[in-house]
Amino acid sequence: MKLPTVSGERIIKALGKTGFVFIRQKGSHVRLEKTVDDEIIKVTVPLHKTLKKGTLKRIIKDSHLSKDELIDLL
Repeated sequence: MKLPTVSGERIIKALGKTGFVFIRQKGSHVRLEKTVDDEIIKVTVPLHKTLKKGTLKRIIKDSHLSKDELIDLL
């Protein structure tokens, strides 16, 4: 399945559905965290209108979700 064109805000909302919570913001970058089995998963999401494909792939990798799981959450 092809990666969609999405905004940073939409990704933050989608990750929030899986348990990620807002930790802090520095400039246009938002830091989200989620604890799973005593491991803290950290994801940084830029608040851009459209995220580049490489940035989206990095968010998918960092969040320990599959591409299809993230697309389903959007």
